[in-house]
Amino acid sequence: MTKRNAFQALLADIRACRLCEAQLQDGARPVLQASASSRLLIVSQAPGRKVHATGIPFNDVSGDRLRDWLGVDRDTFYDAKRIAIVPMGFCFPGSGRGGDLPPRPECAPTWHPRLLPLLKQVRLTLAIGQYAQAGLLGETRGASLTETMLSWREHLARGVLPLPHPSPRNRLWLKRNPWFEAELIPVLRNEVSRALLP
Repeated sequence: MTKRNAFQALLADIRACRLCEAQLQDGARPVLQASASSRLLIVSQAPGRKVHATGIPFNDVSGDRLRDWLGVDRDTFYDAKRIAIVPMGFCFPGSGRGGDLPPRPECAPTWHPRLLPLLKQVRLTLAIGQYAQAGLLGETRGASLTETMLSWREHLARGVLPLPHPSPRNRLWLKRNPWFEAELIPVLRNEVSRALLP
């Protein structure tokens, strides 16, 4: 089996995964995009209900905001040859009192060690939200989202840029932290542009 075929077989295995289906309110529907040639890796939390329904990552209001932050259009965003989108949980975890439930804990430990090492062309990784930051940054992350975000330069030096989740639920955080859009967004757009260069 060629490397390309092995990569495609792994993606097929992930999309067919039913590991935690019994714990999912809406059933299993793993959502991700990736290619061995992806140059930007977006590690997010887990799909929302609308993404679950369409099977398209970030196909919602959060995605609109994220694409604006990155300075990319939909065609670029959904080009797996350039951008990989690999959440901590591939399936919609369901809804709780305060919004969507956390990503299922079985998902990332099962699939990330097999998939992420194959993304050898990645030049920049974005860790979106606290679950992705916990998974990617480990003990180097701060005690809170804000603390982690304030150390973004240190993380970027190691190739990982933390971002808050672009959900409308985070409007208050964005309002309280105007430096994010004033200081970090221009750097983010520049780094994304560089990462996507041929």
